[in-house]
Amino acid sequence: MPKHAVSGFSRLKRTHKLSVVGIAAAGAAALAFSVVPGADAEQGEPKAATQNVKPVAFSAVDTAAKKQQDTITKQADDSAAQGRAEAAAAKKKAEAEAKAKAEAKAKADAKAKAEKERKEQQAASRSAERAAPAPKPAPKTYADNLDGWIRESLDIMAKKGIPGTYEGIHRNIIRESGGDPKAINNWDINAQNGVPSKGLLQVIQPTFEAYHVDGTSWDLYDPVANITAACNYAADMYGSMDNVNSAY
Repeated sequence: MPKHAVSGFSRLKRTHKLSVVGIAAAGAAALAFSVVPGADAEQGEPKAATQNVKPVAFSAVDTAAKKQQDTITKQADDSAAQGRAEAAAAKKKAEAEAKAKAEAKAKADAKAKAEKERKEQQAASRSAERAAPAPKPAPKTYADNLDGWIRESLDIMAKKGIPGTYEGIHRNIIRESGGDPKAINNWDINAQNGVPSKGLLQVIQPTFEAYHVDGTSWDLYDPVANITAACNYAADMYGSMDNVNSAY
């Protein structure tokens, strides 16, 4: 065999050994190959055996990177959870504020409605008071004596437009009957004709009936009916009872 051939083989073997040693020292090789010589059935040539893959062994750098990634993932999960919690709290707060606002509005609306109804009731009450007729005054009462009879007769005469004064009526009553509502004249010409003069102002029945004032009694002896009928007759004949100073 030539020398150079041997030398070349030796160099190849040394180079190969150095390469393997370098790769092992660096720790970068992940796989180790094992070559098993075999014989080719047909050609009688050696052939390579099946390559065996060994599990990858993690270095310290890989472990640190994994721990860092786990930390980052956990921080991201924690941040997301905090975000969800904050969003839920914000939503709950917003719902509470909306509820409080709605309750306040409902309360204000109810108060405004009550105030409006109160004002409407007051206005209706005032309208009813204005629309209600004024209460009628209590009926005027009069004493059951000469003073009361004259005053009641004057009020009726005023409504009917019959003239006369308290003094003129009182003066003629005293002269005619002395204030006796049951007085009767049975001796004058009227009595002789069958129609005697009767009552406070000595009125005969035909005159009483002709000058009777509505709203008074039809009883000739009734004091008020007698006075008003006599004053109505005197107003027709003399202008007023005040103008009568003697028998009439």
